[in-house]
Amino acid sequence: MAKLSITLVRSKIGKKKDQIATVEALGLKKIGQTVVKEDTPQIRGMIHKVQHMVNVEEV
Repeated sequence: MAKLSITLVRSKIGKKKDQIATVEALGLKKIGQTVVKEDTPQIRGMIHKVQHMVNVEEV
């Protein structure tokens, strides 16, 4: 299965609580931090919710 590299590029400060929770559920804490996740519908949904805060690349 494909993997996705997700990088936090915008701050969580001032965002809605559900967006902050989604970013933290993805495992992102600091700006510039990158995590690698499996490409599943659940992860895609989380990315869609915070797409303005993250960069996504297929690995």
